[in-house]
Amino acid sequence: MIRSRWVDDVLELTIDRPGKRNALDRSMYEDLQRQVEYAGKDEKCAAIILTGAGGIFTAGADIADFREKRGDEDSPAVRFVRTLVQADVPLIAAVEGFAIGIGCTLLQHMDFVYSTAETRYRMPFVQLGLCPEVASTVLMERIVGPRRAREWLLQCRVFDGQEAFEAGFVTALAQAGHTLEMAHSTARDLAALPRTSLIRGKVLMRDAQKDDVLRALDVEVRAFADLLNSDETQEIFKAFLEGSR
Repeated sequence: MIRSRWVDDVLELTIDRPGKRNALDRSMYEDLQRQVEYAGKDEKCAAIILTGAGGIFTAGADIADFREKRGDEDSPAVRFVRTLVQADVPLIAAVEGFAIGIGCTLLQHMDFVYSTAETRYRMPFVQLGLCPEVASTVLMERIVGPRRAREWLLQCRVFDGQEAFEAGFVTALAQAGHTLEMAHSTARDLAALPRTSLIRGKVLMRDAQKDDVLRALDVEVRAFADLLNSDETQEIFKAFLEGSR
């Protein structure tokens, strides 16, 4: 489930599915999308914070959802990410434990990301017979450079928060258990600023690359569906699910 609460003018969203290591299913993506859209229409909202319960950000997408074939339409995950791309208010992530798959790629759409040095990150799409997603074919290289992006996206290499910070993927490091505190500190700073200029500044920075991001999303959605629907990829997921039982 997605837990939400307002802290003054800041909306805090918590991924809370302990039995699945906070893996995201369709209904959770839809809930996140609704919450972000709702907060974005609220003039009092100064920022949105996304975090995970139990010292874990998220294990990424629920693998069971990949057993169903797709068309060219957006999945709930992609619709949620498009909402992040369109968001006018600043987005902040507090990441602990691990962030896998979309739990990692969605961070590209955050304005501030706080992590521990020990947090583990991985984008295993190619290993699973899929392709990079949610505009990471454009954004990851811009954020961390082409060499690191290829290691993370094509080689599917695990990296930790220290490397992520040094590469510019996260904003700052906090001690374990304190990333959310750091996120709220930034949110308070933002809330103290003139709201109109804060939003205008965010929108101008977002729109400078928005067309490239949306174009990449469209291309990736089609490629992802083609690969997901292939017999080779479905066999990979079948073996994965059978091995996890």
